[in-house]
Amino acid sequence: MKKHLLLVASGLLLSFGASAQTTSADDPLPGYTQAERFAGNKLSTMLFSTSVDPHWFKAGNCFWYEYKTGNGNVWYVVDPSAKTKRPLFDQDKLAAELTEIVKDPYTAQQLPIQKLETGEDGRTFTFQITSSQDAKKDSTDKDKKTKKEVFYFSYDYPTRKLTYLADKKKDTEYPNWASISPDGKTVVYAKDLNLYRMSREDYEKLKKDDKDSTVTEIQLTTTGVKDFGFGQPYSLLNTDTLCNGKRKNPGYLLWSPDSRHFAISISDSREVKDLWVINAMATPRPTLETYKYQMPGEKEAPVSHLYLFDMSNDSYKEINTQAFKDQTIRMAYQPRLHKQRDMKELPSIWLGDNNRFFVTRSSRDLHRIDVCTYTIGEDSIRPIIEERMNTYIELRPLAAVNNGKELIHWSERDGWAHLYLYDDKGNLKNRITSGPWHVDQIVKVDEAKRVVYFLANGREKGENPYYEHLYRANLDGSGLQMVSAGDYFHDVRVDDNAQFIVHNYSRINTVPKSDLLDNTGRKVMELEESDFSQLFAAGYQFPEPFKVKAADGVTDLYGVMYKPFNFDSTAVYPIIDYVYPGPQVEATRYPFTRMSVRTDRLAQAGFIVVSVGNRGGHPSRSKWYHNFGYGNLRDYGLADQKAAIIQLADKYKYIDIHRVGIHGHSGGGFMSTAAILQYPDFFKVAVSCAGNHDNKIYNRWWSETHHGVKEVVSEKGDTTFTYSIKSNPELAKQLKGHLLLVHGDIDNNVHPGNTMRVVDGLIRANKRFDLLLLPQQRHGFGDMDEYFYWRMVDYFSEHLLGDSDKSVDIPKR
Repeated sequence: MKKHLLLVASGLLLSFGASAQTTSADDPLPGYTQAERFAGNKLSTMLFSTSVDPHWFKAGNCFWYEYKTGNGNVWYVVDPSAKTKRPLFDQDKLAAELTEIVKDPYTAQQLPIQKLETGEDGRTFTFQITSSQDAKKDSTDKDKKTKKEVFYFSYDYPTRKLTYLADKKKDTEYPNWASISPDGKTVVYAKDLNLYRMSREDYEKLKKDDKDSTVTEIQLTTTGVKDFGFGQPYSLLNTDTLCNGKRKNPGYLLWSPDSRHFAISISDSREVKDLWVINAMATPRPTLETYKYQMPGEKEAPVSHLYLFDMSNDSYKEINTQAFKDQTIRMAYQPRLHKQRDMKELPSIWLGDNNRFFVTRSSRDLHRIDVCTYTIGEDSIRPIIEERMNTYIELRPLAAVNNGKELIHWSERDGWAHLYLYDDKGNLKNRITSGPWHVDQIVKVDEAKRVVYFLANGREKGENPYYEHLYRANLDGSGLQMVSAGDYFHDVRVDDNAQFIVHNYSRINTVPKSDLLDNTGRKVMELEESDFSQLFAAGYQFPEPFKVKAADGVTDLYGVMYKPFNFDSTAVYPIIDYVYPGPQVEATRYPFTRMSVRTDRLAQAGFIVVSVGNRGGHPSRSKWYHNFGYGNLRDYGLADQKAAIIQLADKYKYIDIHRVGIHGHSGGGFMSTAAILQYPDFFKVAVSCAGNHDNKIYNRWWSETHHGVKEVVSEKGDTTFTYSIKSNPELAKQLKGHLLLVHGDIDNNVHPGNTMRVVDGLIRANKRFDLLLLPQQRHGFGDMDEYFYWRMVDYFSEHLLGDSDKSVDIPKR
């Protein structure tokens, strides 16, 4: 008998308790045994590093990286010019030295090195070790323990000499509240919703003793108020903690290169309505969490403001940006160098020169986007590039050449994403790329050679169009060349001088590898291949990519099939479709991806699991493909998902077309519920998690962007926005199969009210269903993700396999 507590009230069935089928010699359920072999806590001991993350030295083109295999962690230093890769440490020697100093035993395979950084000289490294034992408070109170002791070290790479920094008492890290000017002399921060500044000298004093009495603060603003102040994140919960005298990050602040000015953008959210969740597990009493949340079509919108500050006299002015009702503005910024990644106290610098920067301005319906320029001394921003379309327009970050005298602009104006070169007045000089393929983003611009490096996909014939490659092209549009070649998905790291590229590449069905390339794509040296030995020894099998047609019979769809690792080709299996409809991304992954509770691991319980894209999904195809669902956000992907499953069942006799399940999270929760309600005779079981089932109460930006909102201007000139979208509760009466709804009770992204509206519709239609509420969980299910996995396995096993008459506790993490 199941170990369940069942509660029936007003037709609502809630299933509680821990129930997972067991296996025994006389009544085996091998699916559960197979699934438990790959539980989350076991996977972390089977597979380690799958890519190389380079940390470039601050001088030259050398870099270090850390890589883990079944033999432990190793740190390497690579010299691309010399084509060498050497261990950074003699790890046996280092383990012995650290053991003597820290008094904790270490081995070469188990070195707990933290915060490893290289110095300016390229030979001195620093790192820290945290003792596994609690530190003693003092010699007279030996039994009273406090926090764990941290030990600091420097290390000379050429001589391999370790130095214990005994006098370093605490790690003086860059406080997350400080924005430091490029010249390093001025520190700006928020406090009590206003902006302040202090000198670098005072900042250093605070880092040492944290006493406010020792520093001089200059208040720059006095107008900050709740929901319209500096240092207040838009979606912050518990805003009563903002005015507590503590310094906070100032927000979206960008400095001029010469440090004289900075610009900052904040929103006036005072009119935006509140939303709430109740934390029932808070002690001693449940608490009400309040946050600002604008829903689609609501007139109470945040208002963007842009300010320019002058540090020569501590003055500021507001810049006029207004053009569209409820517009959004965002300043363009200079990307940080890879060599600066490990450095603390880095400024964020605006894109442009000392006297000018660039801003993008978007209308609420996203049919109009302007790239604008602002010059110091003027009152308003000025548009120089205009984008207009009858559906929503997307943008990628601008790239500047010669301090903004030329701009590289990303646009989908011809139906495909490409790069365009403009002068600083907004005159088009030339296209850089063209054709029926997709440029994803700019990676690097070599100004001296006038070459741009960028990621793109869909250009190579006969290849999966989702595989990203690194390309290079001259700014005049000539010399297009693929840099990262091969029928793989390519993840690259280009050095700051655009000379060398760390090249990580894989497919969903290959072992990930990493090489070092030069900027033409020539292999300099091999770096790593992931250690799959323990994963393979446990029985791991790669999933299988596939291609089918959409419901129109013309459009190619790409997917991945996951099988049980003990797959029997003579058996017949239920099929489960893992979905996410897009439009910002699809559920299907194309580079190698670690096992997931929603795909590989679910398959181990005895299912064929598939994930496939649909029209209206991924943005990295044509604009037509991406916008297919515009105006039909509930139903646009369902026909393609059904068509894909039918084609797979026709091709593979081990798929049972009469036992079809569907599962998804967030947008996938929305989609999986819509699928079982729209096609109740096809989809028999659905597990729908954290779904935005009624997008009228989901956030304005996702819903209005991807479904569309209509801007209405009255005869008096007043502007309003109307929004209308079909919802899942409207379909509740069509349920025939088995539906499990899952939601975290304090989800402040997709509010639990979305699921409760489906619950209400199902009860009023007298439908049986199941509901799992996860206490104290936000949108991602947090530390209850493993519990959720086994409940999902229970549900699909019971209703697709018929294995439901035995139960034991859910395996522990």
